[in-house]
Amino acid sequence: MEDMKILRIVIAALLVLGLVALAGIGKPDAAGGAEDQRTEGITVTGVGHVDAVPDEAEFSFGVTTKGASARIALRENAEQMQRLIAALKAAGVAKRDLKTQDVSVGPDYEPSRRGYTASNTVSARIRDLDRAGAILDAASRAGATNVYGPSLTRVDRDGFEQKALEQAVENARERAVGLADAAGIKVGRVTSIVESTDGGVVYREARVLDAAATNVPIEKGTEKITASVTVTFAID
Repeated sequence: MEDMKILRIVIAALLVLGLVALAGIGKPDAAGGAEDQRTEGITVTGVGHVDAVPDEAEFSFGVTTKGASARIALRENAEQMQRLIAALKAAGVAKRDLKTQDVSVGPDYEPSRRGYTASNTVSARIRDLDRAGAILDAASRAGATNVYGPSLTRVDRDGFEQKALEQAVENARERAVGLADAAGIKVGRVTSIVESTDGGVVYREARVLDAAATNVPIEKGTEKITASVTVTFAID
């Protein structure tokens, strides 16, 4: 009798466990269900831009020399480049704003010539654009055979980019409200925002080949700094 009683208890326990297991079948997993939930909202892209007048310029000044040997061509090039750098400093370019970009020497491949060609290029940042013409003239007189630029930029770009971003967010909200009105719904809080900036640097190129270049005009123009944001708004 005692064995029968124990057997009944075991059978009853197994039945209870089976019912519990069956009750769990078909119920969605809590974590999985949370992941599958979709957040409703309106996603739009807003754009903003501001115009900034450049206040700095960067030029590249090059010296090219020829010689019967690589050593002669390079020596002559070094002497001319030293004069050029001294002239740039005397014209107002700070030492920290001068940087060598390229030095090269190799055979002269012109059919009518035999010898070597040496080249040296230095970049110069001009922080006072009103001095740009005088600096170009000084470089030309000092023997610069090539002048490339200017690359015009704005020093305080961060402030202009911030203004462009603010305009972009406002533009995104206006677009979202327009879509919501058309759909008969209301725009709620921002649930996500992704930002990207694309500031276009005004880039001009000039070339000076002889010492006759005086009072070279430099037009500053404007630099359009653009910001773009993708914003998702909740629906109320």
